[in-house]
Amino acid sequence: MKILFFDDFKLGVLNGDQIVDVSGLVEDIPMVGPHDLINGLIANFDAYRDKLEEAAASGSGVPVDSVRLRAPLPRPVNIVCMAVNYMEDGTLPEPAPINAFTKASNSVIGPGDTMVLQDIPATVFEGEAELGVVIGKRCYQVSQEDAMDYVFGYINFIDGSARGLLPPANFFFQMKARESFTPIGPYLVTKDEIDDPQKVPVKLWVNGNLLQNFNTDDMAHSIKRCIEWISHVHTLEPGDIIATGTNHGGLNPFHDGDVVELECEGMGKLSINIQDDLKRTWERTTRLERKNKGLEPPHAPQLSGKYAPEK
Repeated sequence: MKILFFDDFKLGVLNGDQIVDVSGLVEDIPMVGPHDLINGLIANFDAYRDKLEEAAASGSGVPVDSVRLRAPLPRPVNIVCMAVNYMEDGTLPEPAPINAFTKASNSVIGPGDTMVLQDIPATVFEGEAELGVVIGKRCYQVSQEDAMDYVFGYINFIDGSARGLLPPANFFFQMKARESFTPIGPYLVTKDEIDDPQKVPVKLWVNGNLLQNFNTDDMAHSIKRCIEWISHVHTLEPGDIIATGTNHGGLNPFHDGDVVELECEGMGKLSINIQDDLKRTWERTTRLERKNKGLEPPHAPQLSGKYAPEK
């Protein structure tokens, strides 16, 4: 099942290219805002699943391209992102030690929304294509063997990054937790629709150019290991997101006016816009292209605009 919010955060289920409004079926879930509604639905999904499936199959819908899609998880309690969690197509000699960071829950944006590159002296702005794992029930100190029982589903996830900010010891917070730096969507896909989350093709395009293209089978630490490790740090709640990391080779600098699209196979295509009021420019290249040329630093250099290095 593909679950979504649309227009003024009506709850919908996707049926082909039609969205069926199922808001009336979940009116008994206590809520202040849509984040309470989706988290409550996830936590009690067994009580609603049959009704939602029946409505999606028999109800009349509206074309998906006639509505405004919203972030399907507007404000998760926790957003935990795995750091350096890919083997970079087998080029790393061994996995990096397991590690993670958090992103602000109100940094989430949805399909068609805009990631804003702030007026800060970042050396480059990038966005990492990632598979997001959505937790289905409260999860604390679980084992790898049981970890997948706590998964509700999956989602496209872009991890916005403002790199090169000082001080170096505090880089994760300043780099990752910024406003609008967590695009997700367009749908929340229940786990039964993904045969093997460790074999999912992941692709990211910028202005129609395919720049990231990898598979989740390259993860250094599996999804179940990530759940085990995080849940021994703190409790995970229904609707929480674990972003599972990226292959860094295709990372590239985002520019004002860019259209960025992400598709983890089976999860629809997420499209967002990039806005930089300073109109800064960087070399249009990827990290892998620079690596193959023996260039440092790994990311593209800034060419013009505020904070550009003096020539």
